[in-house]
Amino acid sequence: MSNTGLDSQGLRTDSGGIAPFGVAALPRIIFGAGSFDRLADELATLGTRVLVVTGGLSFTGSDRWAQLQRRLKAVGLAWVQVSIAGEPSPEQVDDVVGHYADYGIDVVLGIGGGSALDAAKAIAGLLPVQHSVMDYLEGVGPELPYRGPALPLVAVPTTAGTGSEMTKNAVLTRHGVGGFKKSFRDERLLARVALVDPDLLHSCPSPVLLANAMDAFTQLLESYVSTRASAFTDALAQSGIQAFAAGFDPYAATPVKDYGQLAYAAMLSGICLAQAGLGSVHGMASPLGAYFPIPHGVACGTLLAMATAMNIAALREREPASPALEKYAQVARWLGVEAQGVEEGCDALVGLLDSWIEQCALPRLSTFGMTEADLPRVIAGSGGNSMKTNPLVLSDGEIRQVLLARL
Repeated sequence: MSNTGLDSQGLRTDSGGIAPFGVAALPRIIFGAGSFDRLADELATLGTRVLVVTGGLSFTGSDRWAQLQRRLKAVGLAWVQVSIAGEPSPEQVDDVVGHYADYGIDVVLGIGGGSALDAAKAIAGLLPVQHSVMDYLEGVGPELPYRGPALPLVAVPTTAGTGSEMTKNAVLTRHGVGGFKKSFRDERLLARVALVDPDLLHSCPSPVLLANAMDAFTQLLESYVSTRASAFTDALAQSGIQAFAAGFDPYAATPVKDYGQLAYAAMLSGICLAQAGLGSVHGMASPLGAYFPIPHGVACGTLLAMATAMNIAALREREPASPALEKYAQVARWLGVEAQGVEEGCDALVGLLDSWIEQCALPRLSTFGMTEADLPRVIAGSGGNSMKTNPLVLSDGEIRQVLLARL
């Protein structure tokens, strides 16, 4: 006779079956090499005046930008373009919204890395309402309820890492003293269409591609062991991790073996993080990115092995029956490591991730100006949403050990 009960959300669950789960909204997804050729036609179904939000110079300096402009003109679209260099700040977003308020923009195209896509999300959400983004940022302003409407957004990643094209949050950063990295988050900010073309990765600089790949893998791993993981996200995480293993080899002279596999893994990482949450690496990466000029992917990559080792050690000590331990061991097997049993698999995973740090020459935190004196404020800032879905609650002392090990 099966036992019945209620899960943490008050839903009935039967032992031995699949636990209840929900799936938040996703964009319409267009994936595949050559899909960039469809972009102008997709935009034309959503409006006639387009605000194109790009990153720095990598896209607008490429042949792809000239190609897109020809196609926009051919389908009768008018457009203006704005560049967001680096991680977007609230001030940059507000400036763009104010400048283009009277342009009659009716669709936003975000094309670039995660920062460009985050900026595009925020801009699409704010152009119709003409509020400062500070009114909506979590944890730093009045946190007014966002009522919308947002303009339709088409998101086109040119890197493989953040998965921003799949999420409802726009991450904004203010650097320096009093800095923060916070989200403007609402389901209405979700892209109407996410167009993922692996061919766009060929123009991505190698250091950026490497950092973003580490971010994508971190998101897949953390969402797989998240306390909010489900049968749905587990299946996607498995597919993403196996694709990552097929497309990325940090020991090769050219680490990216297959752009399609890497783009697919990154896309799934965005879906997984949106549905299941993340963990301690992203919890610590948030204040690190706010207080120091450390790229997000680098922060994730440099912390990944030590943070994973700390999670495993803490689980063994305090929650030895946690399913996360078996999941860590399973990830090692998906990455091609031969290991017998859970304990050996967990240790093998940590060893592999540690070797990645060395092979990829990921810099220590001190490279970006962090010192031991900065540990208290980074630890204090590590308690955001990502940390809440870590497999267990890490103490301040355990977080300190992780940071100190990578200082």
